[in-house]
Amino acid sequence: MTDVLKYDFCTMHIYDHYMIVVINEGVTVTPEHNSVLLNVADTYYKNTRFVYITHRLYSYAVDPAVYRETSKIENLAGFCVVSSDYKAKRNAEIEKLFLNKPFEILDTIDEATSWADSILNTKQNQI
Repeated sequence: MTDVLKYDFCTMHIYDHYMIVVINEGVTVTPEHNSVLLNVADTYYKNTRFVYITHRLYSYAVDPAVYRETSKIENLAGFCVVSSDYKAKRNAEIEKLFLNKPFEILDTIDEATSWADSILNTKQNQI
């Protein structure tokens, strides 16, 4: 891990080729929150493909418009939701429709980091 970034709405754990984000309880993630993701991507992953992993430990809402902006991040190789909660997984299935990137829903962080490694190692996902 290279850094832990704390914001009023989340905590981001930054690794070499992926970030793990925990959104705080009760937050509604809006397109305005995307500016934080863009800044982090520019700072830590400039010219490097990366995967965004959201560890859904708490209940929160996501405005689907967020995914239109997230899809524009050229070096974002994939997006993963980690949760064992049935409702969170069903919500993620709907969110998946709005993102134009590989999108996976998994049960554990270990599965998510393995998935991130696998898509980052495919030839089609290299810059």
